[in-house]
Amino acid sequence: MKLALLRHGITDWNLEKRVQGRIDQPLCDLGREQLAKLALPRALANYRWYCSPLLRARQSAELLGLTDVVIEPTLIEMSWGDWEGEVLKPLRRKLGEEMRANERRGLDFCPPGGESPRQVQLRLQPWLQKLAAAGNDSAAVVHKGIIRCIYALASGWDMRGETPVDFAWDAIHQFEISEDGEVLDRYRSIALLLKCP
Repeated sequence: MKLALLRHGITDWNLEKRVQGRIDQPLCDLGREQLAKLALPRALANYRWYCSPLLRARQSAELLGLTDVVIEPTLIEMSWGDWEGEVLKPLRRKLGEEMRANERRGLDFCPPGGESPRQVQLRLQPWLQKLAAAGNDSAAVVHKGIIRCIYALASGWDMRGETPVDFAWDAIHQFEISEDGEVLDRYRSIALLLKCP
């Protein structure tokens, strides 16, 4: 069974490089303009679509013409706790070795008051098993953190250092799921289509 994930369009906080986490930012004008020019590949036409409950994901689904979408609370972005709204580069300078040590924890990296990627993976497992039991190809409009966590499940990446792949955040990220809900190491990126003028 296939699972296709698409990151939401950009927000003002994306442009400012702020950590959004669960702060419910809308798409910015540029994000809406970019999505309005794109279309989903025909191969995804019969997929069952899900969406994070956050506004930026729901707006993205709407702009892509997805009308029959299930809002799935499990797909909410990773919580960054006390660091939501911060810009990472200055935060790293401010926290110094404390931040470097936390980031070296990989899957167990955890912002104060937030959740770790491992915790995100644990909350995603029942949803993945539910998809596997249904047996239908599925897709979802989600967040960067969700895609990275599912990629780590598929590949065995421990989330230390750089990602083994260079994610194109304006593309579809396709995975395969086994009958028992395991994400298989068969990742591929699929480009979105430009709408004809």
